Amino acid sequence: MSNKKTDKSKIKAMCFSISLDGYGAGPSQSLENPLGVRGTEVHNWMFPTKMFMNMMCKDGGTEGIDNGLAEKSFENVGAWIMGRNMFGPIRGNWTDDEWKGWWGEDPPYHVPVFVLTHHERRPIEMKGGTVFHFITDGIGSAIEKAKEAAAGKDIRIGGGVSTIRQFLQAGYIDEMHFAISPIFLGSGESLFAGIDLFTLGFNKIQRIIGEGATHFILAKD
Repeated sequence: MSNKKTDKSKIKAMCFSISLDGYGAGPSQSLENPLGVRGTEVHNWMFPTKMFMNMMCKDGGTEGIDNGLAEKSFENVGAWIMGRNMFGPIRGNWTDDEWKGWWGEDPPYHVPVFVLTHHERRPIEMKGGTVFHFITDGIGSAIEKAKEAAAGKDIRIGGGVSTIRQFLQAGYIDEMHFAISPIFLGSGESLFAGIDLFTLGFNKIQRIIGEGATHFILAKD
């Protein structure tokens, strides 16, 4: 691990949406329902925002607390790490290089993105400075590569649920912002089941009530 005195990078999980009963994805995930049955509903607070509309290359969108927090989550980010499920619905070996993510030719990241996978693939350079790198040797390797790429800026951990849980359990995450949507999923992928956040050091808690979700920002001393 890098020396904290010289490395100002923070590792953050930001704007991660969960249901009232703690699920970040619904049950029965599939190619047709990559977030599970009703899983997209946990993101309903974000869909109307100006930030999300801009990400989808559309005009308009709401401004306010939800939008402000969504926009802030992109500030000072020098690299991303995400699970393969967030990158796309394809499973197993990469059969070709056709799939390049959900976001079109100009993804919203504009920094290096490290995708966790068990299957090798060459980096993909996209418009706007986004480069997808595929990491096959675990989360520790992804952290080291991301820190080098971030050059002192923060590293943002993207979904899915299992990816966030891996980084939490390993003690890598310094700060976490999750948005609780006012819905129940009943079952699916639980974000916090079996994880003791207090023991992990998250003893600073900030609550912000937005238009479509209640936001909690957790940090360590």
